[in-house]
Amino acid sequence: MSRQLPKAYYELLEELQATDFVLVELTLYLDTHPDDYEAIQQFNEYAKRSRHLKKRYEKEYGPLQQYGNSYSNYPWNWGDAPWPWQV
Repeated sequence: MSRQLPKAYYELLEELQATDFVLVELTLYLDTHPDDYEAIQQFNEYAKRSRHLKKRYEKEYGPLQQYGNSYSNYPWNWGDAPWPWQV
């Protein structure tokens, strides 16, 4: 049985995925342009945004990462579905 997720869940997950995609692209760019100050500033802004979105996601919907990168609620909720990659 799958639970019904609100529209806000998908909107937040999409925003998080888009933000992390920008971080991947900026990382690749900065690997070849390490002195681009504006790109570094943009990377840091998106890194902060990503941390904020992940914290918000986990507070509202549960953990994103295992092995100590995300906290668990009580009771242990790692088995709760769906995982972000399942939607």
